[in-house]
Amino acid sequence: MADTTNRLAGTAYLSVDGKTYMLVGDFSYKVSGVSRETLMGMDGVHGYSEKPAQGYIGGTLRDSGGLSLSDLNDMSNVTVVCELANGKTVIGRNMWSTDQQENKATDATIEMKWEGPTVTEN
Repeated sequence: MADTTNRLAGTAYLSVDGKTYMLVGDFSYKVSGVSRETLMGMDGVHGYSEKPAQGYIGGTLRDSGGLSLSDLNDMSNVTVVCELANGKTVIGRNMWSTDQQENKATDATIEMKWEGPTVTEN
């Protein structure tokens, strides 16, 4: 058995509501948290404002032939899970698809992004 303790990148496995999708690459995510904006006055820095910020999970999927763009676009209230090579698991709950997806027929890829209130990494 190969020692994977030093593996940091290279593989990832993506599923949505338990269904596995082919992940080509460009995987990215942002955990849920807060967004802060510095509040400036004419006399200096006054402090900051803070508000909740949604998390996201995104990547480029491969169109396996059975994949439907309208099904991807209709995704709402889904759970997105990605297992990364470094041992992390990224989980997004109550996610929805954003933008309208398009298929790039030259390499059968679809750029996909989900946003939602809760994205965590374990």
